[in-house]
Amino acid sequence: MINSHGDGSSPRVFAVANQKGGVGKTTTTVNIGTAMGAVGKKVLLIDMDPQGNASTGLGLMPEERNPSIYDVLIGDCPVEEAIRETSVPNVFLIPAVRDLAGASTELLSMDRRSFRLRDTIRGLIKSLENRTGQPGGGIDYVLIDCPPSLDVLTVNALAAADGVVVPLQCEFFALEGLSELLRTINRVKSTLNPDLEIEGIVLTMFDKRNNLSSQVADDVREHLGDKVYSTIIPRNVRISEAPSHGIPALLYDHKCSGSKAYVKLAAEVMKHKKDDTRLPA
Repeated sequence: MINSHGDGSSPRVFAVANQKGGVGKTTTTVNIGTAMGAVGKKVLLIDMDPQGNASTGLGLMPEERNPSIYDVLIGDCPVEEAIRETSVPNVFLIPAVRDLAGASTELLSMDRRSFRLRDTIRGLIKSLENRTGQPGGGIDYVLIDCPPSLDVLTVNALAAADGVVVPLQCEFFALEGLSELLRTINRVKSTLNPDLEIEGIVLTMFDKRNNLSSQVADDVREHLGDKVYSTIIPRNVRISEAPSHGIPALLYDHKCSGSKAYVKLAAEVMKHKKDDTRLPA
């Protein structure tokens, strides 16, 4: 179980979201969490994607995932019973199962359907604080890996988060659909979570041999300015290989270019200041 830490701060909650699949969302979640853990931060990673890729990437086999976030959200299991230790130092996981795909329908009939995850996280933190006597109860960061959709699961993640990290692939259609995500974020901010902010846009799968990657990166920076992290994640075969081994790229090959980039990105995420900048819809 999560032990206490001594910095006296409340945890920051980040949703890693993009309704477009294959942009490096889960890879980003797992590896920035790993980098945070490497510097002594306690990280709780919540897998909100029914595909369970973050759970796989942290070495948890499908038969080992019950109870899961699904059981917690529908009220069948206390959240603390769903938390797993992982092989990654200081990183804990609430896994996902395929049944989570059906939660969208089940949640519609429940009270506070958009706040189930927020209530879960706040309840966990309060419980840990009561047990440890420390603000945050031993958690420094909560990272939520969202599904590639803008359904009630993603809305729950956005309603629970302080900030959103948006992975954006360096390809021709990168900006297509981003405006829809930004509208959803602004809508959640207006109606469900006034504290929600864009934490940052992270450019992923950058290929320096491809002029298009550079053009896309320039276009994104022109449109979104300092909301784009300075660190760019390169297209890297070692990053692609790591999930099949059930470990993050940072543990699979910490010297590869992708791992080094994620270490730098995690440092940016940890030092970013919250502001009240609204992105255009």
